[in-house]
Amino acid sequence: MTGHEERSYRLDAFPAAAIRFSRALDRNRERIAEEEGLSASELRALFYIGEHVSVTPKQLAEHMHVTTAAVTFISRRLVERDLLHRVDHPGDRRSIFLELTPRAHAAMERIHSDFATMVSRATAHLDHRQVEEFTDYLGSVATAIAEHTALIAGARSAATL
Repeated sequence: MTGHEERSYRLDAFPAAAIRFSRALDRNRERIAEEEGLSASELRALFYIGEHVSVTPKQLAEHMHVTTAAVTFISRRLVERDLLHRVDHPGDRRSIFLELTPRAHAAMERIHSDFATMVSRATAHLDHRQVEEFTDYLGSVATAIAEHTALIAGARSAATL
């Protein structure tokens, strides 16, 4: 024993359900990464690039909150696996864009199709109206959490200046 009173920090109601939902999504991402032979960071990079079509290493580093050196390592591995290719930046010869290869596009299509099927099955007990309402609620909660997180991060950043 550490001398501290034993305590359980469990949430209930909606916060507990949100944590279960988040953990279920995390486990699904871990499964996908394992099946694809990727690290969690490599999968995150592919998802971001797939969503944005073409990104610079700097943009990817900012999104992932890692250094450009880390992105160089991640992208090199993905290029070696024929999942990414580097494209010359037309406006800056010192920069490049990272884009998905046909092999990566096929993987993303498969992953997204599997995810859509999983969500469809998970919501099969809901009628169309309930799914639409859930979509709206989930979106508004996600937006509010993202805004709250950005506000706190901005306040902490300003406090350190």
